Amino acid sequence: MNKSAVAGIKLLALDTSTEACSVALQVGTDILTLDEVCPQQHSKRVLPMVQQLLSKAGISLNQLDGIVFGRGPGSFTGVRIGVGVTQGLAFGADIPVYGVSTLAAMAQAAHRLYAASQVVAAIDARMAEVYIGSFSIQQGLMLALSGEVAIKPQDITGFDISGEVYAVGTGWQTYADALLQKQPAVIANDILYPSAQDMLTLALPALDAGQFIAAELAEPVYVRDDVTWQKLPGRDTRPT
Repeated sequence: MNKSAVAGIKLLALDTSTEACSVALQVGTDILTLDEVCPQQHSKRVLPMVQQLLSKAGISLNQLDGIVFGRGPGSFTGVRIGVGVTQGLAFGADIPVYGVSTLAAMAQAAHRLYAASQVVAAIDARMAEVYIGSFSIQQGLMLALSGEVAIKPQDITGFDISGEVYAVGTGWQTYADALLQKQPAVIANDILYPSAQDMLTLALPALDAGQFIAAELAEPVYVRDDVTWQKLPGRDTRPT
């Protein structure tokens, strides 16, 4: 997207898929960001954070070109909150939406902070599993090298990325030894959660290409299949 097009953009992004709650607002080339680690408080914090940024920028919701949301993977409850809040805001303002991978957002952060060109992002999925995916930089954007999966670290196959690789996300904190055996990497300990500001970066080309969708079409990406939970004795609800 060229600079003249960016100059007129007003775009909101939010993510509640992990322990962090993140909101970012882009007005032209200026980006305002709020990131808070607030486990199980997302439903209380996300709307006040949105209002804080809108007020600071002096714009209203219906002036936005669209809303970007973290589509997952992540906490089932957190991902649902993010999608639901996005839909509610977008319905009220009659604006389109766009979902961005939480793993891709963390990979984009590694490029922003460390000029990383190859990244493996992993979120601790509990139950001894991680949500994981690999990414490489192309024209300034982190694009997927692999599909996103929920898997036990020791069962990972297919990662064999040469050269310098950065590792981001809580999965690398919990399962560092097991993951490093599968893919040598430099662990970025300051990138644990997705940040909405990186979702804005990833969503700009989609906005330019007219790929934003109606709010009612917004869908989460859980990665982990519901069937997994049905097979566990005594478990009939998803984890939070």
